Amino acid sequence: MSEHVHDIENLPSTPSDLAANHPDVWEQYTALGEACADAGPIDGETKRLVKLALAIGAQSEGAVHSHVRRGLDEGISPETLRHAAILSIPTLGFPKAMAALSWVEDLTE
Repeated sequence: MSEHVHDIENLPSTPSDLAANHPDVWEQYTALGEACADAGPIDGETKRLVKLALAIGAQSEGAVHSHVRRGLDEGISPETLRHAAILSIPTLGFPKAMAALSWVEDLTE
């Protein structure tokens, strides 16, 4: 089963409510995520780090938390997850990178 199919009970309240109230939408959303994950040769850890980097770039605290949580569950070290935030300094700027680092550290400290 794909990394995108979640146990609805473990989701934050807003996506959980969406999944419960609109199961067809949730099913299509998870199918899209699965298709995207399977569309190329990138290994699992690298995919998680790319997704974390995209969440950092989008400045989405919830998505950063989600990808850090899932990365930890998948055995990615806290140091590696923190490094993703540090790598964002030259691209996103210091303040945005520090915000991202604080979101990573919410779950790694």
